[in-house]
Amino acid sequence: MNGATTSSSLKSALSYCVQQVRNYDYHHYLCLLELPTTMRRAAFALRAFNVETSRAMDVASDPKIGLMRLLWWQDAIDKIFKNKTIEHPTAQALASVLSDQKISKNWLKRSVEARINDAQRDVDDIYQTIEELEKYAEDTSSTLLYTTLQAGGITSTTADHAASHIGKASGLLLLIKSLPYHANRNHNFSYIPLKVAEKHGLLVKDGDRVEIRTDSRERLSDAVFDMASMANAHLQKARVLTESVPKEARSILLPAVPSQVILDSLSRVGFDVFDSRLNRGILGVPPLLFQLKLKWHSWRGVLIPATKPQNG
Repeated sequence: MNGATTSSSLKSALSYCVQQVRNYDYHHYLCLLELPTTMRRAAFALRAFNVETSRAMDVASDPKIGLMRLLWWQDAIDKIFKNKTIEHPTAQALASVLSDQKISKNWLKRSVEARINDAQRDVDDIYQTIEELEKYAEDTSSTLLYTTLQAGGITSTTADHAASHIGKASGLLLLIKSLPYHANRNHNFSYIPLKVAEKHGLLVKDGDRVEIRTDSRERLSDAVFDMASMANAHLQKARVLTESVPKEARSILLPAVPSQVILDSLSRVGFDVFDSRLNRGILGVPPLLFQLKLKWHSWRGVLIPATKPQNG
């Protein structure tokens, strides 16, 4: 393959990544547009990798096929780090990024392994505590921010600390927002921890089998409020760190903005995840308002101010 063909192929692969993020993770697509141009190539490749693995189970007609896709990506990471060619545009873009920037293989593997473990759960195998759900959020969402910081050449314990909190908040809130989808797909709220469900009278036991009730939106809203409050606590911790985070890292941490938008939207509907207003615009707010919020915080170089959610 000559240099011109290689360049054309890579350009096509990177374009594919941008389109995937735009199609399936639009609010983060807008966040990435606020990055310096020198950081975008790596950020889009990493975010597209996340799109591929996060959607693996959803696009599969059979859970076994979805699991096979995740196992394929687990193997693909090993091959990429061994400089082996993989005929997949996202893998090609990722390989290009890894050839230029030093990114931890462990973070990428940890992300896929977390999704594999999640995919292998039975429908009635529900997370026990919010802390377990936080761990899953960090392994998937926080690791994405860690690797993006690495790709940007940013070495900062404070930035990593902030990324950890923002990733946990983002992961928790996206799981909350997806509750109706998973309830419709699996007929169970498998992402509401058992301890939270039990606290709010949502737990139903039938012998060894446990389920979470779907017939009480008020009790469900109370459970969601507890989960959202934990996400909010992480955003507040990230906000405290803002002044100590290097300026060049702050644009990478802009996913704090959509997390706060989801929190605010949930608060407006009384934490009722079935309220149709949550699906309007971008994360429940008009597109122009969302973009203005993003632009403002990008321009100011500050993380989104977090406020305590009010249970309506």
